[in-house]
Amino acid sequence: MLYSAPYLCIWILKYMALAPQKFREIVFQLIYSDDFGSDGDVDQMLMAQLVVTKRVLREAGLVKDKIIEQKSAIDAVIRIHTKAYEFDRIPRIERNVIRLGIYELLFSKEIPPKVAIAEAIRLSRKFATPEAATFVNAILDSVYKQISPQTPIEEFHVPNLSALSV
Repeated sequence: MLYSAPYLCIWILKYMALAPQKFREIVFQLIYSDDFGSDGDVDQMLMAQLVVTKRVLREAGLVKDKIIEQKSAIDAVIRIHTKAYEFDRIPRIERNVIRLGIYELLFSKEIPPKVAIAEAIRLSRKFATPEAATFVNAILDSVYKQISPQTPIEEFHVPNLSALSV
């Protein structure tokens, strides 16, 4: 029995697992749109443009919410590791790729650190420039080197936010 193309597309979307890279791209786009203060219009656009289900978008939204919850701590880490570069001068694409990368490095136990860095580099090459990928790599590598192999991620020192002049 042959199935029509639309039926197969719907079946694939409903029953096939989404590639982690594509899921990460969706999370990045949600973080990026949140940085502009956008509302729910983004969800419909992403569903149409990326051909994803509401369930996938809802799961990506949960990850985005966790990142936004840690945003001030993540931004403080970025400020520490970009001493020679003013935080507000970092382009939004790179800033949000770095936020996602730092979240995966420090707060996500499922993703190995080297994978988090490699994926952040891939995202910056896709959505920004090769030079941005070098910058993102330098920042995330600096954060990664600060994490001791003997220190569990949950004990990583997130800077005292009140001590920083934000």
